[in-house]
Amino acid sequence: MLVAPGIRLAETELLESFLRAGGPGGQNVNKVETAVQLRFDAAASPNLPQWVKDKLKTLAGRRWTGDGVIVITAQRHRTQERNREDARERLFELIREATVRQAVRRATRPTLGSQKRRLDAKATRSGVKRLRGSVDID
Repeated sequence: MLVAPGIRLAETELLESFLRAGGPGGQNVNKVETAVQLRFDAAASPNLPQWVKDKLKTLAGRRWTGDGVIVITAQRHRTQERNREDARERLFELIREATVRQAVRRATRPTLGSQKRRLDAKATRSGVKRLRGSVDID
């Protein structure tokens, strides 16, 4: 399945397990396993470039295990199917965010005019503060 431009994941790379959701819900929450735990071994995935894996590790935070597996638990919805879709979409969004490269910042020098304006503003402000000082009454 296509996740981001140039990145496809195989269905076999995603491992889903079902568990009982926590929180209120009456008898249904105690009987039915609607929560989904989605596991994706990002470190071993041949479909992700190394720079995406590095950024994904940073973005995933606590969801990244020591083995390089991303674990996403979804229990927002009442049905297993909607929780599966939610977990997958959250994983895909995380991968899409990791594929965005940040623009390289090139250092530039301030222009002569901006330097002059800054120094003039400092001199003006200094003059205002100087006039606030105590006045000698003779």
